[in-house]
Amino acid sequence: MPLFEIETDAHIIITWADDESSAQEVVDDAYPEDEVLRITKRPRDSWVISKGALGLTDRTLDPCMIARDCLSKSAGDKVNAIRLYRMETGCDVDQARRAIESNMVMGW
Repeated sequence: MPLFEIETDAHIIITWADDESSAQEVVDDAYPEDEVLRITKRPRDSWVISKGALGLTDRTLDPCMIARDCLSKSAGDKVNAIRLYRMETGCDVDQARRAIESNMVMGW
């Protein structure tokens, strides 16, 4: 069974389906309010996410733990947490914002 990558306006879904219409049905079942932007049949039967592409290859830093620590120190104040994260890691504002916001979504 082929692997499909389905991008909607709110999600990226990776699923096995017999064909493109079956992949569309998966989205319609799970997220009926989403608009499908793209359906791609993957060339292989596995899905790989590169840690290098996500910037997670430096094993000395754990961005999640640092971001969570900054959120804890700032009592959930996003702006202060971003400032603390920048001071701790030396990254730019945009990288710090993404790290803090993604950890806020996960429920620090």
